[in-house]
Amino acid sequence: MQFTILIVDDEKNIRDGLAEAFQMEGYKALTAEDGQTAMRMLEENYVDLVITDLKMPHISGMELLQYVKQNWPNVPVIIITAHGDIADAVKAMQQGALEFITKPLNLEHLLKLTKNALEMRQLSIKNEELREEVEAQQRISSIIGKSPAMRKVFDMIRKVAPTKASVLITGESGAGKELVADAIHNLSPRRDKPFIKVHCAALAESLLESELFGHEKGAFTGAQTRQRGRFELADTGSLFLDEIGEINQNVQIKILRVLQEKKFERVGGETTIEVDVRLIAATNRDLKAEIAAGRFREDLYYRLNVVNIHVPALRERREDIPLLAATFLHEFTQENGKPIEGFDQRAKQALYSYDWPGNVRELRNCIESAVVMASGKLITLDDLPPGPRSAQEKKEIHIPAFCSLEEAEKIIITETLAALGGNKTKTAEVLKIGRKTLYQKIEQYGIDVAEKPELAKVESATDQASLPQSVP
Repeated sequence: MQFTILIVDDEKNIRDGLAEAFQMEGYKALTAEDGQTAMRMLEENYVDLVITDLKMPHISGMELLQYVKQNWPNVPVIIITAHGDIADAVKAMQQGALEFITKPLNLEHLLKLTKNALEMRQLSIKNEELREEVEAQQRISSIIGKSPAMRKVFDMIRKVAPTKASVLITGESGAGKELVADAIHNLSPRRDKPFIKVHCAALAESLLESELFGHEKGAFTGAQTRQRGRFELADTGSLFLDEIGEINQNVQIKILRVLQEKKFERVGGETTIEVDVRLIAATNRDLKAEIAAGRFREDLYYRLNVVNIHVPALRERREDIPLLAATFLHEFTQENGKPIEGFDQRAKQALYSYDWPGNVRELRNCIESAVVMASGKLITLDDLPPGPRSAQEKKEIHIPAFCSLEEAEKIIITETLAALGGNKTKTAEVLKIGRKTLYQKIEQYGIDVAEKPELAKVESATDQASLPQSVP
């Protein structure tokens, strides 16, 4: 990494001599004859260190120091001063200067100061990068999953979040689309700006337009005051339109205009309002089918669908069920003050085998219900609601069309293990393969099914102990 040093001095011999010395040491050197020029160069270049004379015409070194600290607080500044200006130099250090050196300059001392300052600068940059990485991880940690399907979702979130692109999030109800929208906003440069959410299906058609775009006083019966809409409230931030497939075409046209022109008028108003809004939309509908049926505008679809993130159904990522179940168990045992340690083997098998038409939302409700109903230290099959409980009797294995042989093999092994209570010996016998081969396949596919019921308590404790790491 080559560091850039800006040298500011009204004496040409000093700034040119220092520039040459720093270039010989492998640094990139920029020079400015006064503070005003230095400010312009700071705006146009990435600078790691500023070395400036204290006394200069027009804009002094003190003023330049204040400008640097206001705009780039982590860039170190070294002050050059004459012997008679020591008091001013000390004042400059109190305002953030790293060090001061006196004229005539000791080049060896200055080079040593420069090296130390740039090492500190590099450490500061690394710490900032680490802090941002940790914060990014925390912002996405509300989405629980470690399956390949969810890792793909996490990767897409990280890629699209820093951009201005519109995002369309698709997936079944209860799959976690709103959490994905939260993560996109929280990882974006707009994270400190407004994040406004509108659940389109919850609003009557007659109210939705006013809700989104606002209205003027007297625009319709009951409009007694002017009201700002959600697009206005989200200006400079993000707007999340959940279940966008439910809106009528009149509102679709206005949304399309905002995406194209970044402007609109309130209901009953004539003043054009300009906004800068990042739009994130979600739907559980097949919008292409809605377009074919004439219910959704094709041009709006393509404006929304710049990036599509599909949130898989829970049955498509069964590997995440134990992790989700453990997380919800921890939440509801704490909330209800019940000392439940985990699930017995039959309950685990039922949770894994059930197809979860309501997805993560249904699983969460299921675990809450089971915690309320449980009377022992382990949740049993009888504590589960009827839907998951009936999955215990499931004997068929469903393999989706067009999946690979490896995917089909993984499904067969996983479902057979679940149906046999995790007994690997019986599973190997049923599948007519050796135990060694079965173990190799389990490791290859990352299948995690306990073999013995008595391990349930140990496993549940392990699951709960790992909760802080239950993030992508």
